[in-house]
Amino acid sequence: MESQKKMMVVFGLVTAVFLQSAAAQTVHVVGDSVGWNIPQNGPQDYVTWASSQTFVVGDILSFNFATNAHDVVEVPKASFDSCSSTNAIGSTVTTGPANVTLASAGEHYYICTVGSHCQSGQKLAITVSASATSPGTSPSAPSPSTTTPGVTAEPPSSSPAVRAGLVLCLLSLVMGFFF
Repeated sequence: MESQKKMMVVFGLVTAVFLQSAAAQTVHVVGDSVGWNIPQNGPQDYVTWASSQTFVVGDILSFNFATNAHDVVEVPKASFDSCSSTNAIGSTVTTGPANVTLASAGEHYYICTVGSHCQSGQKLAITVSASATSPGTSPSAPSPSTTTPGVTAEPPSSSPAVRAGLVLCLLSLVMGFFF
């Protein structure tokens, strides 16, 4: 009986750790159902979208776009304002969808470098907070995060929340064998 109590305490701790891990990361699909495209209402569409989000270090931006139709690259603010990729932070990602892990707090700026897409409003500026308790978005313009360190071509369904859920299911099965 004593070993069962210990096992339940261990299981509870493991569950709490996995739930914290899952809750700590959010996948933000840039533009929601519109995706990463030339916005119909110009840059205001992405400004509005970003203002409804809270971005925290560890979150993931998912840029949904057709390969070779669009791209995404992080740039400094001056390059964001001028729609220039000459001072890119990391590599331009041309294969969609692209997932970018937000690795640092602060202002991040992303643009599409295809044709005049950026000038037509396909750019995002965000403010990333170090933790969920601090403010997350900038009301002025949508801003990006780092592309090179966290860019993957895997879909958002491979997020830590999904993995944590699978691990919890497996742990439940293992616990079922012991009790």
